[in-house]
Amino acid sequence: MSVTLSCTHPSYTDQNPTSPCGRLKLSVPHFFLDNIQSPQTAQGALASPLTPTTMAVFGHVFPFYADPKPTFPMDTALAVIITIFLTALVTFIIILPGIRGKTRLFWLLRVVTSLFIGAVILAVTFSSEWSVGQVSTNITYKAFSPEWISADIGLQVGLGGVNITLTGTPVQQLNETINYNEKFTWRLGENYAEEYAKALERGLPDPVLYLAEKFTPRSPCGLYHRYRLAGHYASAMLWVAFLCWLLTNVMLSMPVLVYGGHMLLATGIFQLLALLFFSTVTSLTPPCPMHLGTAVLHTHHGPAFWITLTTGLLCVLLGLVMAVAHRMQPHRLKVFFNQSAEEDHMLEWSPEEGGLLSPRYRSMAESPEPQDIPLSEASSEACCKEEHPEETNCAL
Repeated sequence: MSVTLSCTHPSYTDQNPTSPCGRLKLSVPHFFLDNIQSPQTAQGALASPLTPTTMAVFGHVFPFYADPKPTFPMDTALAVIITIFLTALVTFIIILPGIRGKTRLFWLLRVVTSLFIGAVILAVTFSSEWSVGQVSTNITYKAFSPEWISADIGLQVGLGGVNITLTGTPVQQLNETINYNEKFTWRLGENYAEEYAKALERGLPDPVLYLAEKFTPRSPCGLYHRYRLAGHYASAMLWVAFLCWLLTNVMLSMPVLVYGGHMLLATGIFQLLALLFFSTVTSLTPPCPMHLGTAVLHTHHGPAFWITLTTGLLCVLLGLVMAVAHRMQPHRLKVFFNQSAEEDHMLEWSPEEGGLLSPRYRSMAESPEPQDIPLSEASSEACCKEEHPEETNCAL
C-alpha cells in the first residue's frame, strides 16, 4: 500500500504539488497504519501525520527497538561477594552443633566476626556508594525536545566509577518507561571518555548525559581527576587491609595469637587510611554545582564510607583488646581461641621477649649429669671384638 505524505507548513496545502516541500510516496505496511494516529491540537489544527502518539506494534514495544534490558536489583559483584560469605557462614552453622561446651559460643563469635570483616572489605572495594546524592525534580527528557518529565535522579560515586539512575515518577511517561541505570568506570584499563561517547551515540536522556559529562576528563569541574586519584589510593589501602585480614585468620589458627592481634590491628589501620585518602583528595577542589531542572544535586558520604569507618574502628578495638589480653590474661586468651596451654610446654612465654616464639634453652649447669651405664663382661668383649678384630686382648 502506498501513502502520500506532504509538508505540513501552513503556507502549503495538499493541492499545491509544485511547492518546495514536494510530495513523497512511501510503501507502508498495513499494521503500521493501524497504529498511527493524528491527534488534533488545542486550536483544532491537525498535527503532523509523521508525529504519532502511539507507535507500539506489540503492546508497549516500539517498532525497530529492542525490549528494555532487564535490570538486576543490585550490583552483580556485590551479589557474588555476599553469596560467597553467606555460603561460608551457613556451612559453619551446619557443623556448629558438633562443637561441645562453651567452645561452641567462642567459635561462633570468632567466625561471624571474621566473615563480617572480610565481606565488608571486599564489598566496599567494589561498591559505588562512597559518595551519593539524590534529588526529585522536573527536567527535560531528550535533547531538542520541549517535553518535561518528573523524575528521581540519583548519583553514586565509587572507587572505580560513577553510577547514574533516572527513574520517572511515575515510571510510565511520554509513552515510555523511564527507568535508567547507567555506569561509567575509570578503573585501570577502562576509558571513561569512550564510555561517555558511546552514551551520546545511544541517545541517553539529558539528565544522565549531564551528570556523566561532569565527570569527563575535560570537564572544568575537575571531578574526574580527584575522584579517580582518591579511588586508586583508597582501593590500594583496602586490598592491603584484605591481605592483613587473611594473615590474621592464619595466625589466629596457630599458637601465635599476639601476632594475629597485631595483624587485626593493621587491618583496621589500613581501612582508616583508605577513608583518609578518599576524604582528603575529594576535598581538595571546590564543589561543582549540578543543576538539574528546578533543583540542585548535592553529594555526601554514602553507606560504603560509613560502614568502612565502623569496621575499621572495630578491627582497631579488637586488636588492642587482644594485645592487652596477651599481656594480662594469656591463658584466658588461649581458652577463647581453643588452644591448650600444654601444647607448647617446651616454649617459655615471656611478654617482654615477644610471646610464644621466645624459647629459652637449658644451660649446661641446668642439664642433668651424664650417667655411666655398666656393661657386662661378655657384652664388653663382644663389643671390643667388633670394633678391633685384630687385637686379641680387649679390655674396658
